[in-house]
Amino acid sequence: MTKFDEATQAIRVDENTYDVCLDPGYAIGGPLNGGYLMAVVLRAAVDASPFEHPVSTTAQFLRAPVAGPAQVRVESLKAGRTAAFARATLVQNGVAQIEGLITTATLGDAEPMYADGPSHDMPPVEECVKLPDPKPESGMTLNAQMELFFDPPTIGWLKGEPTGRPESRAYFRMAEPQDPDPYVLALAVDALPPVVFSAGGRGWAPTVDLTWHLRALPAPGLLTVLASGRLVSDGWFDEEVEVRDSTGRLVAQSRQLARVGRG
Repeated sequence: MTKFDEATQAIRVDENTYDVCLDPGYAIGGPLNGGYLMAVVLRAAVDASPFEHPVSTTAQFLRAPVAGPAQVRVESLKAGRTAAFARATLVQNGVAQIEGLITTATLGDAEPMYADGPSHDMPPVEECVKLPDPKPESGMTLNAQMELFFDPPTIGWLKGEPTGRPESRAYFRMAEPQDPDPYVLALAVDALPPVVFSAGGRGWAPTVDLTWHLRALPAPGLLTVLASGRLVSDGWFDEEVEVRDSTGRLVAQSRQLARVGRG
C-alpha cells in the first residue's frame, strides 16, 4: 500500500458508512485539495458498488473539510447489469462537506472506435520545469506528494508574466513510485494551479462544482494534464482538463466551475 492509498483509505463501518481520515499532506495553503477529497469519496463508493471503476463523478464542494476523521455515507440509487448509481456524502463533525453523484462500471481494454488527439502538444519533459518548493509556512503540503513538470509559458504568472489566457499544462506523477489508477486520476484532474492564474488571477480559487469522467484505465508512466478555461467573468471561471497516459490515450476528462481567488 502506497502513502496515497493509505491517505485515501475508506474503512467500512456498516452497509452505508465508511470511516476515513483526511490527510494533512494534501493541503493547498490550508484547505485540502479537491481531487484528493474526491479520491477519498470514490474509495468508499466503489467499495459499496458491484462494479470496479468510477466512470463518472459529479462533486459539489459545500464546505472545505479539514484534516482529521470524517465519514463517507453512500446511498445506492440504482444498480443495473452494466452500471450502478450512488450518492456519496463526505461528512465531518455531523455536517455535509461534499456531495457526490457517482456512476460505477467495469472498464476493459477495448480499442477505441474513435480517439481524438491531445488539445495541445507538450514539449519533451526535459524542456519542462518544476515550480519552486513552497515555503514551509505556506501550508502547501500537496506539492510533496506529486511531481509536476510544466510547459514553461503556462507558469509565466510566477514571474509576473501571465500569458493572458486561462491555461495550465504539465506532466504528472506521484512522488512515491505508483502506477496511475482511477484514484490517482481523480487527484490529477485537480492537481495543476488554477488556469485563472495565467489569465492574471491570484489567490485560492475554491472549486464549487467538478465533474470528471474516467475514460480508460491508464498505462504505467507519466500522465499528461492539459487544462484550459473559456470564460473568466464576475468572479467565476471554468476549467476543462484532459488527462492522457504514457501511450497518449485519453484516460480522464473533467470540467469544473470555481471562484476567482482574492489575493
